[in-house]
Amino acid sequence: MRFTFPQTTQANVVIDAFARASYIKVIPGENKVIGYSTDRFGYENQRVPSNFKNYFVIYFDKPIQNYSIWKEDALIDGRNETQGKRSGAIVTFSTRKGEIVQARISSSFISLEQAEQNLKNEIAGRNFNEVCAEGKEVWNKHLSRFSVENAQLDDLDKVRTFYTCLFRLLLFPREFHEMDANGNMIHYSPYNGKICSGRMYTDNGFWDTFRAVHPFFNLFYPTQSKYILEGLANTYKESGWLPEWAAPGHIDIMVGSNSTSVVASAYLNGIKDVDINTLWEGVIKNANNAHPTIASVGRAGAKEYAALGYVPNDIGVKESAACTLEYAYADYCIYRLAKELKKDKKIVDTYAERSMNYKNLFYKKYNLMAGRNSKGEFRKNFNPFSWGGDFTEGNSWHYSWSVFHDPAGLSELMGRTKKFYSHA
Repeated sequence: MRFTFPQTTQANVVIDAFARASYIKVIPGENKVIGYSTDRFGYENQRVPSNFKNYFVIYFDKPIQNYSIWKEDALIDGRNETQGKRSGAIVTFSTRKGEIVQARISSSFISLEQAEQNLKNEIAGRNFNEVCAEGKEVWNKHLSRFSVENAQLDDLDKVRTFYTCLFRLLLFPREFHEMDANGNMIHYSPYNGKICSGRMYTDNGFWDTFRAVHPFFNLFYPTQSKYILEGLANTYKESGWLPEWAAPGHIDIMVGSNSTSVVASAYLNGIKDVDINTLWEGVIKNANNAHPTIASVGRAGAKEYAALGYVPNDIGVKESAACTLEYAYADYCIYRLAKELKKDKKIVDTYAERSMNYKNLFYKKYNLMAGRNSKGEFRKNFNPFSWGGDFTEGNSWHYSWSVFHDPAGLSELMGRTKKFYSHA
């Protein structure tokens, strides 16, 4: 980062280590600030180990003339470090008019020493303009893999929209692994709190991305899909579950069993140089068990789903109809993956049958999907336009089409082609 100041003896840079337990220290002799934050990206329902920290180091290219430390909104005189619920620092420089102060910044989830190593790995003595030029080159390499044909001048906004969406798509999932001094790939595990080897990815909710983003990676970035599956296998080894939403550990948000789709889609599209045995074990574990404390991990209502063929809406499982429809699609993915892996016929047949569970929510009176209670009853006051309730971020009119694997069967339920298309 670089900052341009006027002529002043009070050119200040504020460094906020954010909320929760944080630590910050100014080392003026080295023009350096170090510290850590334990802020969890705003997710109050997130589960991470007690030793979770985001360490940071900052080097300025100009002498620090003065500094101040604060803790919980109170300035602390005569000290160069502080720790508390919220900690921060103000570093002060004397500058000429238009003078630029540069800061080289690095972070790590492993240690302050690793943050220093990451700074060496990523910047390696290069200046600001060189780093910017390399970043531009990398993005041009990715964005130029796709070209918009027949783009007229009056379509410029559409072209911009396409490349903006592509840029944002390629930002996630975020790499959580780091390279040590010996060039080995390691990561802090947000699941067991240990330093482990190999890849790890985070900041990705599969409810949002399994339909389009990961199939896109399979087609255009197969190597990246392979790496993501390596990270999924590590997540299972370290937590005992495949993730459904990681940020950076499991968080209790959204529904479904969509990690299954991510694994099956990649493997069935030819990405097979992966630890499929571990991934298969994780898929089956998630498909048949509810996590003891995190409803979004595994399958909430797994026991009832197996017994009744749907998740009832009166057992305390939120958005039960959405769960059922997404579980049925995930079961189809398991069925296809089981066939590819030549699993026992009983396993193949079981998941093929379970993939038809979507039919158990079909409410003939409305020709749409609806939630049911444990007695098999639909809601007496069912409103297909009602947002939420038994559905996730939508209503029955949205979710009734969530049968990606059997549109012909859905058409049959709705009265075949004429009624199906009139509905759609």
